[in-house]
This record gives sequence, C-alpha cells and structure tokens, in this order.
Amino acid sequence: MAQEQYILATQPNNLQRPGGAPIYPVGIYGWRKRCLYFFILLLLVIMIVNLALTIWILKVMNFTVDGMGNLRVNKQGVRLEGISEFLLPLYVKEIQSRKDSPLILQSDRNVTVNARNDLGQLTGQLTVGSQTVEAQCQRFEVLSSDSGKVLFSADKDEISIGAGKLRVTGTEGAVFGHSVETPLIRAGPSQDLKLESPTRTLTMEAPKGVEISADAGDFKATCRKELQLESTEGQIFLNANTIRLGNLPHGTFAASLPGSTGPKQIVYELCVCPNGKLYLSPAGTSSTCQSTSSVCLWS
Repeated sequence: MAQEQYILATQPNNLQRPGGAPIYPVGIYGWRKRCLYFFILLLLVIMIVNLALTIWILKVMNFTVDGMGNLRVNKQGVRLEGISEFLLPLYVKEIQSRKDSPLILQSDRNVTVNARNDLGQLTGQLTVGSQTVEAQCQRFEVLSSDSGKVLFSADKDEISIGAGKLRVTGTEGAVFGHSVETPLIRAGPSQDLKLESPTRTLTMEAPKGVEISADAGDFKATCRKELQLESTEGQIFLNANTIRLGNLPHGTFAASLPGSTGPKQIVYELCVCPNGKLYLSPAGTSSTCQSTSSVCLWS
C-alpha cells in the first residue's frame, strides 16, 4: 500500500482542479530525503558529543560560580591556591600571600621583576638567578620593619649604611678600594683591631681630631721606613709612667783623663742633634752631648 502511494506521488498527475489549475506534489523525496535525515542525525550526534565534552571540561577544570580550579575571583581581586605556573608574562598591581603561608616565586632559570613608568620604559629591575641577585634602579634602599628607618641605601653617587652597627665577620676583614667615612671603628669583644694598607699609605683625617684608644690592651704602630708624628700648631704630649725609646744609637765621649779605668757605664744621657735626631751618650758629671758626635755627623 505504501509502495503504491509512493509510485502515485512520483508520477505526474494530469488531474486538474475544477478551475483548470494543475496540481503539483510538494515535499522532498528520494535520495534527497535520505541525505537530509543523515545530516540531521549527524548534527544531533555532534551536539551530544560537544555537550558531553563541555560537561567533562567543566568537571575536570572545576568550574564554579566563584572561579576555576584553584583560581577564585572575589571583590578584592584574583586568589590562587596551591602551586600556579605561568608560561607568559604576568602583569599585576599587587601579589600577596595568605596570612598563614609564605609567598614563593620559583623558576628553573631566574625570576625577574620589572617596574615601568607610564610610557612603558623600564625604571627598575630585580633579577634572582642561580648564582647572582641583581638589582637595577636609580636608588636601592633597605628599610627597617618597625620604624621605616633606612638601613642601607645605594645610588650612583654614594652608599649609605644607616644601621647603628656594621659587623664584618670575615676572616680577611673588609677591603675598601677608596676612602671610608665613619665616626667609629671598633673590633669585637676579645678581638684585635688591625688597619693595614699592604702597598699604599694609610691616612686618617678628622677636622676636630683623631682618637685612638685601647682600654684593655696595647696600641702598636709599625712601619718599614719612617713613623712621623707632626703637629703644625699644637704640641705632641706623651703621658705615661714609663717612656722607653729602644734601639737608639750610642754616641762617643772622650774621658777627661785618658787611660783612667772605672766601672762599666750603665747610665746614659739623652742627646738631641741639631736636626732633631736622638741618641744616647755616656753620662758624666756634666753634659757629654757633643754636636760633633759621629751620630750627628752621619745623620
């Protein structure tokens, strides 16, 4: 019955309406109809697979109304929980960790933090590498956490240390290539203080005076050639219970009675040459210093 209806529908119909207008069949038949059903079925299958993949992605990525996975979006900004990996540059205004956990920035090569101005020009850069930590900026400052006092600052003109005490614990001490300005240099408890310039001169200057004191030990100044104490307007004052001048040269003294013998001389007189050189001369009943002494002649 169905086949007869199909044959009748495909055959031309010469029947006419009473008004004389021909009658044409309306619809899609044959292979066109089968292709349409096939495409509709294929589209339905694709929609079902797409919907299943979407649901699976939402489930795996943990999409919620607050964010995705460890990413949460709130009124204060974006919150990341756990370990996060960024493959491209990250542009943020502020990075802050939770109150009960530290903030860790980790990279296989280095971590670089850049600061730019409104024109996009680089104004500051901090790079933490495997061997070095580099900071590039106009001025670098380290502030205390409680009072905000500048503990360390550096720029192209000077380096300033604002801490109350600078301690150098290296076995070789501190090496300065140029001048150092400080109000006090002091060694640690039970340790010696040594100022040394191996190949050049060591100069200490102060407009109101230089004070060197050793409260519980000795003060020693040694040099290879000359040790010069000079005061242009004042005086040099030596105050001690005992003042010793070692290795002074001995001058010669001709006795008034040649050939006279006596006890070995153990008392000497301190003499001064016209050029200021000191020497010892055997003491006598009167002064034994002579300007023609060999010490003064060869000095």
